[in-house]
Amino acid sequence: MPVSRRCDWFFPAKDNAWLTILRIGLGLQLALYEFSMRHDWVRLLNPESRRVSEAVLAAESSTVPRLGWLITGGTALGLSEKSTLVLIWLVLLGASLCLIAGLFCRTAAITGWLLHLMVVKSTSIFSYGLDGFTTIGLFYLALSPLPDPWSSDWRWRKLRPHYADLAGFFQRALQLHLCSIYFFSGLTKILGSGWWNGDNLWRALTRPPFDVIDPAFIARGKSFLPFAGIAICFLELGYAVFIWPKQTRTIWLLAIIGMHIGIGVFMGMPLFAFIMIVLNVAAFGSELVLPHRAALAETVASN
Repeated sequence: MPVSRRCDWFFPAKDNAWLTILRIGLGLQLALYEFSMRHDWVRLLNPESRRVSEAVLAAESSTVPRLGWLITGGTALGLSEKSTLVLIWLVLLGASLCLIAGLFCRTAAITGWLLHLMVVKSTSIFSYGLDGFTTIGLFYLALSPLPDPWSSDWRWRKLRPHYADLAGFFQRALQLHLCSIYFFSGLTKILGSGWWNGDNLWRALTRPPFDVIDPAFIARGKSFLPFAGIAICFLELGYAVFIWPKQTRTIWLLAIIGMHIGIGVFMGMPLFAFIMIVLNVAAFGSELVLPHRAALAETVASN
């Protein structure tokens, strides 16, 4: 492939409909995450569990941000630990609402990313895939050419990104990242026998706290589990191949979305399902969600 064609592939000329989807989706994700933890925020971030997590983190790296830094700063200002944690909750909620509204987009994205990363790293014992993918999405959003034309910053504050021509590059990076994640996830699954005979799917659906469906009901359809397990492996392994051609992209995207909806419903993981759907739609489905976005963006930009 000639150098010019490689550059065009890595730096495609794209409108930033995908960025609008990513911004609003991550804002909703953060807001839902905040409200889901509003009664347990201080308890989950109690000194005992947090100090254990931060001690493990400090042994790995001394530069990764953690809540202990902010709590130490709050103590220096005369705030109690509980007051500092509540303030962090409020700031993170404010960042999520600003992302949804498209107000102070860059500041909100960076603040949301840093605070969420601190919370995740300071409670790493309790975190799971949801937190990691939310952090990934916020990282891409913080680096991307904000604001997008659908934001309040663009419409009311008349702000324009200085490197809007790189919007396609950041979307391409997100696309490649997702392809890598799904490929290696599928590869890991097929190397064992658990996904071929349905055992891993059975354990996933019946293990607390993900056993939201009556195991007796699952047992009645246990013969279907091997087919479902093989289908999941096929979807994930084939993602990096079939998500690119226009002829198969829509089918594969809808299948992946359906898989994550199934995870959200049958395993009680709606926030994990939501963040994965947001990332997939932002990466590969912006034309389906907002098919007339490019023309409309030009109208907004000219006003």
